[in-house]
Amino acid sequence: MTIFALGINHKTAPVALREQVAFAPEQVAGALLDLAAATQVTDAVIVSTCNRTELYFSGTEAQSKQVIAWLAKFHQLELTDVAGHLYLHQDQAAATHLMRVAAGLDSLVLGEPQIFGQVKQAYSQSRQVGAIQPVFERLFQKTFAVAKQVRTDTDIGANAVSVAFAAVALAKQIFGKLDTVKVLLIGAGETIELVAKHLLEQGASQLTVANRSYDRAVALAAQFSGQVVSLAQVPQALVDADVVISSTASTLPIVGKGMVEQALKKRRHKPMFLVDLAVPRDIEAQVSELEDAYLYTVDDLQNIVSQNMQSRQHAATQAEQMIAAGVAEFSQWLQLQDNIDWVRDYRERCESVKTELVQRALNQLASGQDAERVLQELATKLSNRLMHAPTKTIRHLLQDEQVEAKTLINFLVDI
Repeated sequence: MTIFALGINHKTAPVALREQVAFAPEQVAGALLDLAAATQVTDAVIVSTCNRTELYFSGTEAQSKQVIAWLAKFHQLELTDVAGHLYLHQDQAAATHLMRVAAGLDSLVLGEPQIFGQVKQAYSQSRQVGAIQPVFERLFQKTFAVAKQVRTDTDIGANAVSVAFAAVALAKQIFGKLDTVKVLLIGAGETIELVAKHLLEQGASQLTVANRSYDRAVALAAQFSGQVVSLAQVPQALVDADVVISSTASTLPIVGKGMVEQALKKRRHKPMFLVDLAVPRDIEAQVSELEDAYLYTVDDLQNIVSQNMQSRQHAATQAEQMIAAGVAEFSQWLQLQDNIDWVRDYRERCESVKTELVQRALNQLASGQDAERVLQELATKLSNRLMHAPTKTIRHLLQDEQVEAKTLINFLVDI
């Protein structure tokens, strides 16, 4: 049987198509059962995220084509609309792809950690419906071990690679802990929402949102029990703010030097960390001239992100080596299983030959034939039958002048 990795992702298809082939979490169990019934594949795991839908399964070449057709049919799509966006990997290439995915090397953001948990969840769902056999059990356990090693022994996820996360990482670097830090977020768009999520993940709990649309600010603040102020109230809000992060679509600065200077006086010059993620700027550049104000612009953060991406690329090279070693270990284990099956089959054949010839000898003895002649015939036929195939193989190996063959012969003679 062959191991397959069939998928569609952010590199091969637009988001509109990826949405159509995605599996909702509540669909996965039923889909696995339907897939097994329709194609008779023995193992199956479905990984479905916003950036990818992948099916890992074992079967034949013919079954792989059936799985492609099933995927289109399950989502009520024309096969021609899907097929050109799919990739299909086999055996070692499939194992390599799975490990790269779990380690975050195939993600839109290199090294992002969420995918590891998503792959583990997909594996658990398959186990629950009985879609994991011993080979896939071994494959996924090895994958998890390699992905964990990549996370532990490289810096693949150590540095921020988005300006939103870089802003939060800088704040944490300056303040140490963010649980007592008061944060003022100016704006309520996607960037500020992402900043808010990162802040919560890093322990921040005292967040205030200021936005031109008050209702939008209320909706965002409700997600983390934050406070809301209007843009007109920003000067007063600055007095309490240890961290200010701004990203709006305003064509004019919202926070000026004089506004920050007045706030710092009321704060008794307690330092203020400001990040301007907007283009054009939300915070006047002259704010950086103030002694207790530390202003970073989107360009400053882009430089940090660029450096961090280089660091992650170096870590990715290390990770690829770990994955190659993991795939090699899995392949060796798989080869050993094939050898065990071959040895088991060979022993069963030998046992069958022995049983057949012994029964024949017993029948001869029961009919009154000479016991010595029967035993001699039994020994001769048994040795001939058991030696025939191995002798042919040894002769073939010797013709190829392989050292391994002579070693094998010596081993057999010793036995």
